[in-house]
Amino acid sequence: MRALILGGTSDAGRLADAIARARMDAIYSYAGRTQDPAAQALPTRIGGFGGMSGLADFIRRERISHVIDATHPFAAEMSRNAVAACAATGTALIALERPPWTRISGDNWIDVADIGAAVAALPEQPACVFLAIGRQHLAPFSVKPQHAYTLRLVDPPDRPLPLPRTDLIVSRGPFTLADDRELMRSRDIGYVVARNAGGSGARAKLDAARELGLPVIMIARPDLPERLRVDSIDDVLAWLGHDARLGA
Repeated sequence: MRALILGGTSDAGRLADAIARARMDAIYSYAGRTQDPAAQALPTRIGGFGGMSGLADFIRRERISHVIDATHPFAAEMSRNAVAACAATGTALIALERPPWTRISGDNWIDVADIGAAVAALPEQPACVFLAIGRQHLAPFSVKPQHAYTLRLVDPPDRPLPLPRTDLIVSRGPFTLADDRELMRSRDIGYVVARNAGGSGARAKLDAARELGLPVIMIARPDLPERLRVDSIDDVLAWLGHDARLGA
């Protein structure tokens, strides 16, 4: 058995630690979008594969028997490539996928299907907007330059930002409720734009928005091909043939 973890999330890092402790043969793969990725307990590769065919070639060359897709829920292209490459090579595939957030009492969510719909949901009158969507999806918001956008990125941008009015925060999560409440209050935030990534590490912005009565424009997850999905590391270990309860 030799596993390939398609990673880049905190869940993937915890899975890598568990697999290393179980002394399983595995490789951890980063997409390479983060300038200073966290060190992992497994042998690590950084960079893209070159699409589905490149991933399939890597699986064959490295004699991968099991692929774990532990990428971000919005890394749709990588997840689709994983499904296709594993089908082409006859390789077992599982997705470690955190459950999406669900609204609770007091939430004021505006549910939208994609980035374009999120842009359309913003008002025409100027507002202060917290764009909690990462750096890859900023350009579409340039059609509404009247807004003052607050951005929080893991790395400093390597090129000019496509938005004319930005307040940039470079910081790595997880973030606390107090942190995000202060961020929204100090910048007079009127709208929060978020992708429904799920998990606890980025949940604080939703809790802060609820406390402050702010609308959250919530972008739905992309549709992905059917594949085996679990939401716990123990389930992945069991799929790999390791019983975490026994330490075996």
